[in-house]
Amino acid sequence: MMIPAELQNLIDGGESITVEFKESHTDITKDVYETVCSFSNRDGGHIFLGVKNDGRIIGIQEDKVNKIKKQFVTTINNDSKMYPPLYLTPVSYVADGKQILYIRVPASQDVVRCSGRIWDRNDDADIDITNHSDEVYRLYARKSGSYYVNKVFPVFGIGDLRQDLIERAKNMTRSRANNHPWLDMSNEQVIRSAGLVLKDRSSGKEGLTLAAILLFGTDQLIMSVLPQHKTDAIFRVFNTDRYDDRDVVITNLIESYDRLIAFGQKHLNDTFHLDGIQSVSTRDHILREIVSNLLVHRDFSNAYVAKLVIEKQRVFTENANLSHGHGALNLASFEPYPKNPPISKVFREIGLADELGSGMRNTYKYTKMYSGAEPEFIEGDIFRIIIPLSEVATATVGPDGTVLHDVPHDVPHDVLHDVPHKDSINQLYKMIQENPYITRKEMGERLGMSVRTVGRKIKVLNNIKYVGSGNNGHWEITEDS
Repeated sequence: MMIPAELQNLIDGGESITVEFKESHTDITKDVYETVCSFSNRDGGHIFLGVKNDGRIIGIQEDKVNKIKKQFVTTINNDSKMYPPLYLTPVSYVADGKQILYIRVPASQDVVRCSGRIWDRNDDADIDITNHSDEVYRLYARKSGSYYVNKVFPVFGIGDLRQDLIERAKNMTRSRANNHPWLDMSNEQVIRSAGLVLKDRSSGKEGLTLAAILLFGTDQLIMSVLPQHKTDAIFRVFNTDRYDDRDVVITNLIESYDRLIAFGQKHLNDTFHLDGIQSVSTRDHILREIVSNLLVHRDFSNAYVAKLVIEKQRVFTENANLSHGHGALNLASFEPYPKNPPISKVFREIGLADELGSGMRNTYKYTKMYSGAEPEFIEGDIFRIIIPLSEVATATVGPDGTVLHDVPHDVPHDVLHDVPHKDSINQLYKMIQENPYITRKEMGERLGMSVRTVGRKIKVLNNIKYVGSGNNGHWEITEDS
């Protein structure tokens, strides 16, 4: 049987996290079973026997094809070789006039071992992770669907949490509803209703979950249960060898959100945009989505330091991740998976995040408005979001609104932001909204700039026009941006 076009395309694409070539010209090699194991433990995959590593088809000796088939089936059904046993059948195809064997390996619901060893897939390689406890834990977590943040600490109770932070969270629910049920609950009832108190399976004792501690714990309590907890915020535009500004955030997730949002607002200009007829802060919308994703969906069992990095041409985030695939995510076909449901629930209730999957759509929408480009979402053991930036996003702006280039890295970034371009345009728009008869001179006096500068800035507002002449005219705002 001739090889189908879709399988030939896989060969043409080369080895990857889901494609592996093995020569096996006359006999099946033992590393075939290691690949079966790693594919089973990861996302499944495709094995081609009779193909060299570079994709050249050498074929299997014709009188050996049936022997290799039988040997493969017998071995993977032997629980001393493959546990649990797998039920796979190689299929014969003809490619370039030569016999090859194709094996489709589905992802297993269980952790699979080959000769007592645990193999996992990383890019185009099979990795023995048996002696790496962190990797083995993450593999079991992927397979079991359990959540690390539901780990219970019976020695801690609600009294060990920050009551002021719980009260703040209750007040924040007003952003969703003035009659939110949490408003009438005690602090203990809020914590229990959010599923942040569970029973420890081994002892049967009740206690706080890791999610509760990360959300509402003191810094000391968080460090005692999760010493690797940290988020690194870096601004690196002028001093590209190191950084211009940095904030190492080691605190609860709610105040971490505040710190990271403030860091982004400090170093990213808020350019003017309209969503319909409403002025919107596209910068703040983007920061909200990527910061909440960074904090809520990370794999807290992994010591990899989460990052928010602002560079001249991009903002990116990185965090450890229990991946459900590898590579760039497509907005049209993306299927969201819950990562840390208890933390996600609290962030939604207090208005710091929306429903699962909406963050990606919002990030696409506001990034296109902010920079004219599309963001990238890259799934893997390290999850990355990349937001392209236009030059004005990180440009330092002088008092008259002109962009300053080649600013020495030892000059503090804030010093040059007396009247930032972004803020002055927004302020001009608001003044015109409030008083259509306001003059350029009056606006200039309020902002401390010349009439000529006011005029130049208003030209950016394509939806505003002056009707009439001199001081007898007025401003009109149209819906077209």
